Amino acid sequence: MTNNHPFWQLIHTIPNFPKDGIDFYDITPLLYGHVDALIDELLKALPDDLMNTVECFAATEARGFVIGSLLSGRTGKPLMLIRKQGKLPPPVFRESYGLEYGNDTLEIKADLPASKVLLVDDVLATGGTLKASKTLCQKAGHEVLGALVLLDLPALHGDIGMPVYHVMHN
Repeated sequence: MTNNHPFWQLIHTIPNFPKDGIDFYDITPLLYGHVDALIDELLKALPDDLMNTVECFAATEARGFVIGSLLSGRTGKPLMLIRKQGKLPPPVFRESYGLEYGNDTLEIKADLPASKVLLVDDVLATGGTLKASKTLCQKAGHEVLGALVLLDLPALHGDIGMPVYHVMHN
């Protein structure tokens, strides 16, 4: 997909948020009245045969939850939550990582059945969140097939160690 996608007319870019030098991509207008189109575009961004292999979506807090929930609802595939530290009851696996604007820690349930998962998030910026999500899934015994994001910002990351599928890039 391209950087001239029609969704750009709906997504607002907020400069210097949450801190100076960071652009925040507000997908709220896209979610308000364009959900079916969003799901259609996300699924269209995947190779034709990949959904036959995906057993579960693994979505990262918080906006990844929205996208992952929509995909799970449409496809009937389970949804696994990757949450910020302290939000899931034990047992969990934990992974710390760097963001564009600081550090964070994610957790995943350690007692879910092993699955072939597709990671889901809204924006791929530096890749720290998706790399940590991949590590967590692997610690929990899951096979990571790749990542699906709405928006890829390739100038901010190199190879993140897995296939990345996106609807838009900037």
